Amino acid sequence: MLNILKQLVTDKNILVLGYGREGRSTLRRLLQTGAYASLAVADQSEISPDAPSVKVLSGPAYMDCLDDYDLVFKSPGIVLPKDPSEYRCRFTSQMEVFITAYREQIIGITGTKGKSTVTTLLHHILKENRRDAVLAGNIGIPAFDILEDIKNGTRILCELSCHQLEYIHVSPHIAVLLNLHEEHLDHYGTMEKYIRSKQQIYLHQRPEDLLICGLSCLPAKGACPSHIYTVSDHFSTADVVLNGSRIRFEQGDFQIPVRDIHLLGHHNHLDIAFDYAVCHLLGLSDEEFETALKTYEPLPHRLHFIGERDQIRYYDDSISTIGDATIQALKSVPNVGSVLIGGMDRGIEYDDLITWLSEHHVPHIILMYDTGKRICQEIRQKYPDFTSPERLVLVETLEDAVAAARTLTAPGAACVLSPAAASYGIFKNFEERGDVFQKLALGQLP
Repeated sequence: MLNILKQLVTDKNILVLGYGREGRSTLRRLLQTGAYASLAVADQSEISPDAPSVKVLSGPAYMDCLDDYDLVFKSPGIVLPKDPSEYRCRFTSQMEVFITAYREQIIGITGTKGKSTVTTLLHHILKENRRDAVLAGNIGIPAFDILEDIKNGTRILCELSCHQLEYIHVSPHIAVLLNLHEEHLDHYGTMEKYIRSKQQIYLHQRPEDLLICGLSCLPAKGACPSHIYTVSDHFSTADVVLNGSRIRFEQGDFQIPVRDIHLLGHHNHLDIAFDYAVCHLLGLSDEEFETALKTYEPLPHRLHFIGERDQIRYYDDSISTIGDATIQALKSVPNVGSVLIGGMDRGIEYDDLITWLSEHHVPHIILMYDTGKRICQEIRQKYPDFTSPERLVLVETLEDAVAAARTLTAPGAACVLSPAAASYGIFKNFEERGDVFQKLALGQLP
């Protein structure tokens, strides 16, 4: 790996663009090579890399100098002022270099929703069955941080965000594309650009590679050269079919042990179907798969039962940033008494969520922040036949929403935080939002 990195940067002027966790990881490996002509780091915030030879560029104009460099390692999420083709420099990323080095060993997993669950569940199943496997990517582990853990036979499970995929020119040997929903339009501007970023996971595959793909996001004919396995919970013509809680794939006919696992809801069963397909292709038996599935603990903030207080059950689904995720959460939790919706407004559409809420009688719909205000306004202006509009409760903050839920939710019912909106600008991230919700719900704040 370091040899590939060294060849890439030898005698070049290198810039690390963005100095978050991945940027720091990239800088550390670049310093190890020592092969560059010059090395700099640029970030909007004031930064102090512990490397005297590294030039530091910071402040609002931190991207004005990109063309002063031969090669720029761009961190995920940074929005370039112009299209990459308009610069003289070449852009790459930690993930592009990593996939180039370990392509044959990587199982890359992406999708709008479910990728963290699919990635960590697959890792758990492989490890429980004594397979050599490591995690990396958007799960919070920079790929360059695990180089010492990788051997020739190691399976590398990479959760890949749209930002990590956006500009890469290489795809993993095994790619998993779960689904595509309207998301990140504040970054991409159009759904077409967002979808294109996700498609990078298979656009550079080879004929001997594998793509396991949700039937709803099947590549256009000729767009993917690899062998494609489709997954669906609606069409029996798919290669992998989820029917209720039963999964059919090739000779496999697997019944999900619903009562013995901790993953709630149909959407999680569909995630299990993707992992079943991967494990089947890797040669694991149904018995091995089932035994490990039963011991998997869901990640926090993903429809996670956090406890009960005053006879109200509280569920944290802070990861929910789109309407469909909220719909799936409400379908999965029994006896929902109240749902908390709202956050940063990124301009995505909520028509499907509003229609679903009208048709399914959730007793109390507590709306908060900018998104909550917009949903409330749209219901009143565009949906005059919305069922029982008195269910709508408009509040300002999460603290207000929890206080309202505590008063309104009937004993024995559940309160679900499933915001259908981003947390940015209000909380540091969805994890912090979920942590605050738990403390508010369970009375852990002073």
